[in-house]
Amino acid sequence: MSGRDPFCQPRRVRRGAALTLVFAGVLVAGAVTGSFPESDRKSPAETARSVSPVGHHEAVARAAAEAMADGKSPTEAAERAVSRSGDRWGAVYSPDEYEELEESLDGRYTGVGLSARREHDGGIEVTRVRSGSPAAGAGIREGDRLRSVDGRRVDGRPVTEVVAILRGDAEREPAGSAVRLGLERGTRAWTETVRRATLSTDPVGVRTLSDGLTVIRVSSFTRGTGDQVRAAVDRARRGTGAVLDLRGNSGGLVAEAVTAASAFLDGGLVATYDVDGDQRALHAAPGGDTARPLVALVDGGTMSAAELLAGALQDRGRAVVLGSRTFGKGSVQMPSTLPGGSVAELTVGHYRTPSGRAVDGRGITPDLDVDPADPGTLERARTVLGGLGRPS
Repeated sequence: MSGRDPFCQPRRVRRGAALTLVFAGVLVAGAVTGSFPESDRKSPAETARSVSPVGHHEAVARAAAEAMADGKSPTEAAERAVSRSGDRWGAVYSPDEYEELEESLDGRYTGVGLSARREHDGGIEVTRVRSGSPAAGAGIREGDRLRSVDGRRVDGRPVTEVVAILRGDAEREPAGSAVRLGLERGTRAWTETVRRATLSTDPVGVRTLSDGLTVIRVSSFTRGTGDQVRAAVDRARRGTGAVLDLRGNSGGLVAEAVTAASAFLDGGLVATYDVDGDQRALHAAPGGDTARPLVALVDGGTMSAAELLAGALQDRGRAVVLGSRTFGKGSVQMPSTLPGGSVAELTVGHYRTPSGRAVDGRGITPDLDVDPADPGTLERARTVLGGLGRPS
C-alpha cells in the first residue's frame, strides 16, 4: 500500500463506486447499504442531480483532447471535468479498468472472497465467505468481525470503501497481491495475510423448503442471471409459491433483470427510460409463469436493476413486496470513448416503473414494511403467500 489514506475516496472507490448504471445494452449498478460482495460495483450514498447530457459528454471529451495536445494525462483531465460537472454518478476509466469492469459483468472479479456489511455499532461483519476462496482457506467465517485492512481501522467506514480496499487497485494490486486483515471472533483477535485471487460470482441461489416453497436469491445481475432465474421457476414444484429475494442486490445488467421479470410475466412493460430526452421502453418476453404466488424481498441495499425488477413486479400486480424502502438509484449512464482510449460513463437520463414512478432518489416502497434483517422475514413471506390467490 502507498502512504495515502485508502479510505479517503481512493481511485478505485471513486471510479468503481461512481458508476452504477451503464447503458449501451448494459446497465451496471452498485450499492451502499446492506451486505456487499467484492464483485459488486459500488456507489456513493448520494443521488445524481440533473445534468446536460450532450454538453456534458462534449466537455469531458474536449478536456481530454486538450490535455493530450499539451502532453498531459487525458484521463486525469477527464476526471477533473466530470468532477466539475456535478455528475456524481459519472466516472472515467482507463482502458484496463474498463476491461476489468466488463469482466465483472461476466461474473469475474479480483478479491479475497468475502461479503461484508456494517452493523448498527459501525463494525464490519463478514456475512459470507466463498467456498474455495483465499478467505475460506485462511479460516475466516461468517460472523467474524473485520477490524482492519492493511493496518487501517475499518470500524465506522462505509462498507463500499472497505470492500474496495479488499479488492485492491486493478493496476497496483492485482490477483496474487497480499492484503493483511485484522479479524475478531468473540474474544479472539488475530491477523491473517491472504492473497487476492481471480474469482467468479454465483449470483443465483435456489433452495426448496420442506413445504415446497421455492426461495430464489439473486445477489446481482451478471450475464446469464436472468436465464438462471427462469430455469429456477421452471423447475419449481407446481402449485407452490416462490420468494424472490433481492435483499442486498446491488444491480447489474438491466437486460438480465428484464429476463428475470420475464420468468413471472406474460410480456408487457417492465420499465421506461429516457436517453437525452428520447423515451424508450423495456418489455418482458411472453410466456412467463403468471399463476405462481410470489413475494419479493427488498431492503436498502436493493438497487437500480434490482429496483427495476421489484418495481415492475409490484406495479404489474405480480408480487407482494416485503422489506424496507430500496436505495433509489434510477439514473442512466452511457459510455463514450475519449481521446487517449479511456472511457467516460456519464449520466444521460432516468428510468421509471410501469406505472410511471420515478425511482431515482425515492426507491421502491414495499407493500409490507418489515425489518429485512429479521430472521422471521421468510416466515412472514410464507404467511403472505398463504393468503394470495392465483393472479388473473
